[in-house]
Order: sequence, then structure tokens, then C-alpha cells
Amino acid sequence: MTKDELSAWAAANGWQIADGHLSLMKPRQFDIPIVRLVLKATVANLEIRKPNGKWEKVAGESYSRITADPDNGIPRGLGLGTINGLSSLMHDNKDRLVFAKFKGA
Repeated sequence: MTKDELSAWAAANGWQIADGHLSLMKPRQFDIPIVRLVLKATVANLEIRKPNGKWEKVAGESYSRITADPDNGIPRGLGLGTINGLSSLMHDNKDRLVFAKFKGA
């Protein structure tokens, strides 16, 4: 996957830009990012915010080694499928963004 493909996938799955990075927000406090994708020139890093507020890198891979899962499209190589609760967090964030569009209309 390229940086643009990864960004498009993230935007379609509930990630939003916060502090310059694609992020998933904390449930019930949707202004606090708790998971983020740091997209650099040649690598993508997955970071999780620790309770003390510092970001911890949990995975990183070059774009050439990240591939989309043929079944569900989730990028392989960053550990997105192995982190407990990440799929439900993405679902919550995506639902919130969809329903926010209906409120604004």
C-alpha cells in the first residue's frame, strides 16, 4: 500500500486528522486521540497513547510491506488486526462521524 492508499483506507474507516496524524478518538470524549497512524516518507507507524499522555510506538513498517487484507481491507503489517478493541474503536469512531453528518444536515 502507498501512503495515499493507507490514508484513504483510514479515512473511510473512522480515522480522522488530529494533531496532524490520522487518529482514533477516545469513546465518549471524541476530542482526545488515543491511537494514531504516523505516516512518514517511507514508513507508517502505529502509536497508542499511554495513560500518562505519552505516545508509544507499537508497530512500524515500510509501505512496500503493508498490504490490504483481501477479505476485509484492513492493512496487514501494522498489527491492526491483533490489537484488542481496535476494531470496535474504529467502528465507534466511524459511526460517530456518520451520525455527525446527519446532525449537521
